[in-house]
Amino acid sequence: MKSLADLERVRLEAQERMRLRESGASSKLTVAMGTCGIAAGARDTLAALLDEIAKRRLAHVHVVQTGCVGLCEYEPLVEVTLAGQDKVTYTYVNAERARQIIARHVVNGQIIGEWVLARS
Repeated sequence: MKSLADLERVRLEAQERMRLRESGASSKLTVAMGTCGIAAGARDTLAALLDEIAKRRLAHVHVVQTGCVGLCEYEPLVEVTLAGQDKVTYTYVNAERARQIIARHVVNGQIIGEWVLARS
C-alpha cells in the first residue's frame, strides 16, 4: 500500500466480504471446511463463492463455514439452502463449479442434478 486511498479501498473490500457472511440473508451456502475439505480445495471453493456473490451483488446470500461433515470422499462439499426450498448438497465443488452453482442454482433456481449428493 502506498497511500491512504489504498488502505481505504482494502478496508471497504474487507467490509463487503464480511457483510456477505452476516446473518439475515434469505439464502445460505455452507462450505465444509474440515481438514479433508481444505485438502481437497475448499478454500478455493469458498473464495470463488464469495467472489461470485460479490460480483453479482447478491445481498440476500449468506455464506458460512462448517467443520468436517464426515463425507471426506466427496469434498469439497457445498450446501445450498434457498428460502422455501429443500437443502441441496453439492459434491466435488471446485472454483468453477462454485461459480456455476451461483449462476444456475442460486440466481436461476436450476438445481445441477449431476453434482448433487443429497437433497433434504
